Amino acid sequence: MTGASRWTSTDAPRGDAYDARWQQLAASGADVHGEAALVERLVRDHLGPGRHVILDAGCGTGRVAIELAARGFAVIGVDLDAGMLGVARRKAPELAWETGDLATLDLGRTVDAIVLAGNVMIFVAPGTEGAVLERLAAHLEAASAGGGGLLIAGFQVRADRLALDDYDRLAADAGLVLVDRYATWDRAPYTGGDYAVSVHRRA
Repeated sequence: MTGASRWTSTDAPRGDAYDARWQQLAASGADVHGEAALVERLVRDHLGPGRHVILDAGCGTGRVAIELAARGFAVIGVDLDAGMLGVARRKAPELAWETGDLATLDLGRTVDAIVLAGNVMIFVAPGTEGAVLERLAAHLEAASAGGGGLLIAGFQVRADRLALDDYDRLAADAGLVLVDRYATWDRAPYTGGDYAVSVHRRA
């Protein structure tokens, strides 16, 4: 674990302060579980029924992981920020939470799907994006008759951070094949713009 990333160098709210923003959105009537809903649909559509295992990579305070568990999935949450993980563990001590750097991650097991919500890919340490995708791809179930595990990542498209062409190239180098791409977590078609949700599958 390197302990360094773009996230750790920001002054963004952490822990309970981070959670408060989502609680306010939920109280206003906003749907704060769009990521989990899309992941659930993609996993069911591509991998079929069953108690699939999902890795929430860069899980923060566990908002997405906890909702996925409520929807019947086995969930593992990983994050580099110990303070954010502390809140996740307090909210859902029954789930598996791991402190780790995604660029060197080794859980010693594979999973059926991986989700990276909350701009994780543009907050990893500069220059480690390829290593992150390689390590995550290594944790996905290998291809079977129906195909391999899914990697679902949503992030702001920024040329100064990670352009989509570069992301796709790094994903291909890691053995991942693009399945679909959306403009939002509610599956609006991607026709360009500053945000994308990319769905890749282990080849």
